[in-house]
Amino acid sequence: MLIAIGSDHAGLEMKTEIIKVLKELNCEYIDFGTNTSQSVDYPDFGEKVSDAVSIGKVDRGILICGTGIGMSIVANKFPNIRAALCNELFSAKMSRLHNDANILILGGRIIGKDLAKEIVRTWITTPFEGGRHTNRLKKITLIEDKTMKGGPKKSKTLWGSNNES
Repeated sequence: MLIAIGSDHAGLEMKTEIIKVLKELNCEYIDFGTNTSQSVDYPDFGEKVSDAVSIGKVDRGILICGTGIGMSIVANKFPNIRAALCNELFSAKMSRLHNDANILILGGRIIGKDLAKEIVRTWITTPFEGGRHTNRLKKITLIEDKTMKGGPKKSKTLWGSNNES
């Protein structure tokens, strides 16, 4: 399995620990940065990892920032991405079993390194369950096709146009 990994400055220490887990699990990885503890902008690194997963250059991705929220927002802007912010083991397991999450997001200032390593182990080793969940993912893909692909456009929500003045 080939994993893209990236972080901002707030996730750098945790990223170093997560890379050790990837090696332990015999996962290949591409480190998209950052490699500095100086302040950087998380969207720059979230974009690189998310794009690599979105186009199929890698199998899955892991992103780490201070809370995980910013990276989650960035990752879920990309087509074909199902990014899950997981701060405990149950969510990590279920994100794979039911949602086939392809990017794991961690909050470097929210959880400790030991828990983060266990979350990564769980997330990497848990397969997608398929079955009834496959149809749900197809529905998500249909929503994505209507709302994301083809660039920005005026959208019509279930409640009518959200672009009315």
